Amino acid sequence: MPRASAEPLAASAEPGWVGRLVSAVYKTGVIAELEVRKLRHDPTELVTRAVQPALWLLIFGEVFSRIRAIPTGGVPYLDFMAPGILAQSVLFIAIFSGIALIWERDLGVIHKLFVSPTPRVALIVGKAVAAGVRSLSQVVIIYALSAILGVSLRWDPVALAGVLLAVLLGAACFATLSLIIASLVRTRERFMGIGQLMTMPLFFASNAIYPIAIMPRWLQVLARANPLSYEVDLLRALMIPSGQSAFGIGADFGVLLACTVLLVSVAAEVYPRVVQ
Repeated sequence: MPRASAEPLAASAEPGWVGRLVSAVYKTGVIAELEVRKLRHDPTELVTRAVQPALWLLIFGEVFSRIRAIPTGGVPYLDFMAPGILAQSVLFIAIFSGIALIWERDLGVIHKLFVSPTPRVALIVGKAVAAGVRSLSQVVIIYALSAILGVSLRWDPVALAGVLLAVLLGAACFATLSLIIASLVRTRERFMGIGQLMTMPLFFASNAIYPIAIMPRWLQVLARANPLSYEVDLLRALMIPSGQSAFGIGADFGVLLACTVLLVSVAAEVYPRVVQ
């Protein structure tokens, strides 16, 4: 009799789906906060991350603005290029964020996380969100450089909020891809090699520095399958007054979100391999 009465009590003590959701969101936030906290120990990263976009805008952008070699539909080339360089900066930060996973494995941190009640999805999404937060510094850097160079920018709150959301979503997408790679490779050197191998094709097979319309047919197919193209397209529509979305803002957000969900699902399956 006591045993029979204890079973309903135990069942009622189990949290419902709302409680589990709240718990998962909280744990995701904790993981993200732990990752972002690392910036306090190495704030110089924010300065070094500004070098590459500055070189692209100040040298590549200025030169191609003068020779007018790339048709941009009447949009000044620097205006056309600035959103692409922001997307590139976010890509570079996100794609190499997975190396921290290898460090954590070598230090034994991953083993401790696996024995905790934190779901694997929360671990992955937390790290992806952290990569997005770290990438927000690039928004400030690119906007500052663009303003100095005379790029026409949209400053209305809705557009700025859209840019921040696009950066967060794009960074989460590529950071999750980075986590998948880090879960499958064994050494930091191999991870860096694969990361460098991926960044340049993703960048050049996109609409970041030239429109898709002038690409060869085979490259157009790759560009339309590249998530970075949709991030650039979205940023271009939100950042500059004359920018227009070639795919549609809703489609851009939808593709980025779908890619992120798909990659999170894959990462949740391969994530345990990091300790094998």
